Amino acid sequence: MKLKINKQDALDYHQQGQPGKIEVVPTKLMDSQLDLALAYSPGVAEPCNEIAKNKEDVYKYTAKGNLVGVISNGTAVLGLGNIGPEASKPVMEGKGVLFKKFAGIDVFDIELDATDPDEFIKIVKALEPTFGGINLEDIKAPESFKIESALKEQMNIPVMHDDQHGTAIISSAALLNALELVNKKIGKVKLVVNGAGAAAISCTKLYKSLGVKAENILMCDSKGVIRQDRENLDPSKQEFATTRNVNTLTEAVKGADVFIGLSVGNILTDENLKSMAKKPIVFALANPTPEIDYELAMATRKDVLMATGRSDHPNQVNNVLGFPYIFRGALDVRATKINEAMKLAAVKAISDLTKEPVPELVLKAYGDRTISFSENYLIPKPLDPRLIYTISPAVAKAAMESGVAKKEITDWDAYESELKRRIGADQKIISNVISRAKQKPKRVVFAEADHYKILKAAEITCSEGIAVPILLGPRTKIEKHIRDYQLDLADATIIDPMDSTEKETIERYAEIFFEQRKRKGLTIKECQKLMQSRNYFGPMMVELGEADAFISGLTKDYARSVKPSLQIIGKAKGVNKVAGMFIISSKKGDFFFADTTIQLNPTAEEMVEIIDLTSQAVNMFTNKPPRVAVLSYSNFGSSSGEVPLKAQKAVKLAKEKFPDLVIDGDIQANIALSPSIQKEVYPFSEIAEEGANTLIFPNLAAGNIAYKLLMELGGASAVGPVLLGMKKPVHILQIGTSVSEIVNMTAVAVIHAQLIDKD
Repeated sequence: MKLKINKQDALDYHQQGQPGKIEVVPTKLMDSQLDLALAYSPGVAEPCNEIAKNKEDVYKYTAKGNLVGVISNGTAVLGLGNIGPEASKPVMEGKGVLFKKFAGIDVFDIELDATDPDEFIKIVKALEPTFGGINLEDIKAPESFKIESALKEQMNIPVMHDDQHGTAIISSAALLNALELVNKKIGKVKLVVNGAGAAAISCTKLYKSLGVKAENILMCDSKGVIRQDRENLDPSKQEFATTRNVNTLTEAVKGADVFIGLSVGNILTDENLKSMAKKPIVFALANPTPEIDYELAMATRKDVLMATGRSDHPNQVNNVLGFPYIFRGALDVRATKINEAMKLAAVKAISDLTKEPVPELVLKAYGDRTISFSENYLIPKPLDPRLIYTISPAVAKAAMESGVAKKEITDWDAYESELKRRIGADQKIISNVISRAKQKPKRVVFAEADHYKILKAAEITCSEGIAVPILLGPRTKIEKHIRDYQLDLADATIIDPMDSTEKETIERYAEIFFEQRKRKGLTIKECQKLMQSRNYFGPMMVELGEADAFISGLTKDYARSVKPSLQIIGKAKGVNKVAGMFIISSKKGDFFFADTTIQLNPTAEEMVEIIDLTSQAVNMFTNKPPRVAVLSYSNFGSSSGEVPLKAQKAVKLAKEKFPDLVIDGDIQANIALSPSIQKEVYPFSEIAEEGANTLIFPNLAAGNIAYKLLMELGGASAVGPVLLGMKKPVHILQIGTSVSEIVNMTAVAVIHAQLIDKD
């Protein structure tokens, strides 16, 4: 499904709160006068003096070694062209965010008002003391070739124009794997490249390094095939000019084995595709419209292997598979440049990784347990956590072996562990949840659809293919909000339980509810009245299979919102008590908190059930087993009292019932999360090796206060509350929940419904 981007949403995203997408965050304490004196005057003079004596110490005492400059003049931005440096800044900030998210690399984005290549080169060269590497971005050809070449020559830090080399590296890995699948030798294939810009030329050069013969390459630009007899031929294209009597793209692709498109949409026709060799490889990488439509290509030839630049088709050639990890490896050995050996190492690493068994985490994220090396899986998925510790070490080793590294890595196992810690290789739960939901969207009922936040979340879940929204509430009010806020919800179902048109449905639902509750004090009239309430109507839809999941609670307190669902849908088989859990994502990782919303003061026996439900949920969201800490104000009996005793008893009972579960307590929260302290002071702890990722609180007050404080003061994000133990998916929001949190909870509900389908 093609993702629809609303203009105002995009503007709001960049404007609301703090404008832009980035900020500078101190890495040291700044709380006391001493802290400030150490950070600045007079303490800062000490590292300054050390660096003055030895410039290499700049890597020891400053952020230079983890800092990349993303630099552009805005002359070739995305598909927008020459829009200028100011207009390019949102893109450069976005590139910086990707560096940080995928490789833990900090970025300063710099937009230069400099279109003259010599001026641009001079400015960037002068920035060398600041950065550990330079990522050039969105600079038009042919100036980009001169700029990159000069800076690589003049600077002693890695410089890469990602528009050129990122696409080249990713598409090269895909090409190697595609050729393997069709059993063709790279030295014999006939290759046509449509496009002659920076990316096309860089790609073709790398293909030659991999073994494509120069005489087997034809490159086309807007004027046709680039021939040596063309007048005023640009020097950057000269290398690929042919002497063959071929003039047009149609002539060029006839009998070709490979088509690489880095040009404009819909330029390759179905007839062109038919004229290619057996088992043709087509990389139509123009974005957002490929050179040939994916569905058209697949319908035209069943033997075609295809990649695009789009995420809604298999084999997306996405630069995010490359640049974060290439720079990570280069920075970590203080490489003076990114050379051909490092690029080829990245190509091989990506190509080889594709053929490895795909981790369960990735299979879950994409909702497809059949992902394996094939025509629909030529390169890894962007959410694959192995990318950083596969590509970065390969690049670092190549830098060392080719003599451009100023620092050696000797313990590669330790380096792999460091890479995982830098970004938290398993900290992709929220992204994975959404990706999994998209694989099989479910019908989700939103109880408070007359509220803007719910409607906006419904629009997002619909446009992204996460869910099929069913909107409950006053029809006229909902339709007015949709018009006023210009929301795209034309395909959403709107149901107003108070409307006379729903009378028959209300009576049918009331009769069913009456049968459930007639011996619990309710009359048929009372049931009819209750069914006009959205918090009763929605759960009944789910109970009867007329919807798959229910979301409520944005405007009402938790207890009032959850009660109807407990009455109508009820608990899952074998469950005595439901529980509430939050998924907390922080810089230290993803953690699961329970119970945070339901059980006021559970007994030790009830805590065992909470432990069981939470552990099942952890297994649902991650491929790693839970490491459970039952929390207290005590550490293994260091203090007496009701809470430590209850925690100890709960652990004992849980171990008896679930002997394979990794669990310990009673234990304080900070100790549970610190493997180093546990190893030193409590080496007997079952969770000492890695620390806990699942925290069970002794009562509702502790859990609720903990997650709310962490969200507000600790910079963590949360998904929840996830209602555990229900027979069917019901999730109750917190009052004031944000739109993005509602979207996340909807994805959780969809995954819950998907799992029920499998049972």
